[in-house]
Amino acid sequence: MPNTASAPEAVTDRELRAFLYGLPGVDEVGAAARAKDLSTRSVKTTAKARAIDLAISMVDLTTLEGADTPGKVRALCAKAARPDPEDRTVPSAGAVCVYPDRVGIAVEALRGTGIGVASVATAFPSGRAPLEAKLADTRAAVADGASEIDMVIDRGAFLSGDYLKVYEEITTVKEACGDAHLKVILETGELATLDNVRRASHLAIRAGADFIKTSTGKVSPAATPPVVLVMLEAVRDHHRDTGRRVGVKPAGGIRDTKGAIRNLVLVNETAGPDWLTPDLFRIGASSLLNDLLMQRTRLATGTYPGPDHYTQD
Repeated sequence: MPNTASAPEAVTDRELRAFLYGLPGVDEVGAAARAKDLSTRSVKTTAKARAIDLAISMVDLTTLEGADTPGKVRALCAKAARPDPEDRTVPSAGAVCVYPDRVGIAVEALRGTGIGVASVATAFPSGRAPLEAKLADTRAAVADGASEIDMVIDRGAFLSGDYLKVYEEITTVKEACGDAHLKVILETGELATLDNVRRASHLAIRAGADFIKTSTGKVSPAATPPVVLVMLEAVRDHHRDTGRRVGVKPAGGIRDTKGAIRNLVLVNETAGPDWLTPDLFRIGASSLLNDLLMQRTRLATGTYPGPDHYTQD
């Protein structure tokens, strides 16, 4: 994916506050009802088969544990490239997401596959580190070949109203990314209200994010339907106002095919069908992929594969 975002504009604290507090408030009851309505829509069998393949192609296959070994990363990369070794018609995953010190291993393992490597950075998952350390984290991952950087915002600064600090940190990390795409993690489970989710989404987009992402996967709740709905509305409205498309990545809590398809319906009905591509929508998950593969096999054969048919991530 080419990095097509223009350089973020310089803003003052007063200008940024006026922009964020000028956004319309979120009707939390209405958002929940809208998300629930969309989640109950039925999907026909032929459409479901296409949706499963699309969801597989959108998965950021992820391992973010202290016990991640080179062997585990290589195995994850092999699964991303060939999710089902016995069926070459299964699409590859969208990307593999690892810690910065595992980027080089993933890049080598995925060479020639066309699959990108994403890396969390900026003191993931807490974001509690000096800016210099966050930039070093980012530059190291990019130097080792990461094509996408998943950064976390300073939620303490955001919740205390220091929006300019959050904005400037995003713009500085964006610059350090060079040609790599920047996904900005809002950690919505810590933002408390959908109004805050909307403000954080627009702040990150205005600061130059290529994607906005719900969560680190370490905090609950994470990718709830109302949160994803509000974030999709933000990218839709930004595109309407500027012509620039920004992606959305829900992460945390999407574990089965039903949840994945529910999110695809949200995308189609909120941002529109142009967002139904891995270039603009990703799902941060690992356990989800096996369920997608199992449901795909059931649709094709009428039976589920055995529990040991797919590798466990």
